[in-house]
Amino acid sequence: MAPRSAEVSRKTKETEISVSVHVDGTGRSEMATGVGFFDHMLDQLSRHSLIDMKVSAKGDLHIDDHHTVEDCGIAIGQALSKALGDRRGIMRYASIDLAMDETLTRAAIDVSGRPFLVWNVNFSAPKIGTFDTELVREFFQALAQNAGITLHVTNHYGANNHHIAETCFKAVARALRMALESDPRQPDAVPSTKGSLKG
Repeated sequence: MAPRSAEVSRKTKETEISVSVHVDGTGRSEMATGVGFFDHMLDQLSRHSLIDMKVSAKGDLHIDDHHTVEDCGIAIGQALSKALGDRRGIMRYASIDLAMDETLTRAAIDVSGRPFLVWNVNFSAPKIGTFDTELVREFFQALAQNAGITLHVTNHYGANNHHIAETCFKAVARALRMALESDPRQPDAVPSTKGSLKG
């Protein structure tokens, strides 16, 4: 399998973002978005997917975190799509139930080229510290749309909102790790009867 790495830069009137990813990495991360809790979640995404990620963002945080979080999702998704190329030789599908203390969350992924998000996650409070809990969904919506993946995330139960958010990121990370692994039985094939996973 060819090296799967990519860089993406995105600049708007609201944000300026640069992202680099190396799919076959060790989970090394450098996050500087200006949003502390979000950096922590992106570290989890990188560490548990084993995708090396570097994300640098300057956004209009004087307004709120929304544009920065969403646009990082866009840029990371674009970088992953670019790194995966024609998605040849990948396992394509994966799902996992991930536990963290009192919380259990499932993530299921199809690296299909057809973006779709099913989100069955509820938070009991509008914020984790200063971070808006609704932005967790916004991030994954942007990621799925721009990476070209079908993503289902379901929180089965949990009491602590930090744990609920963290299990979402960790579960998606572990599912990505499995879905993007090389398939030893068909390392040169695109795993689709269509012959294409580019949407």
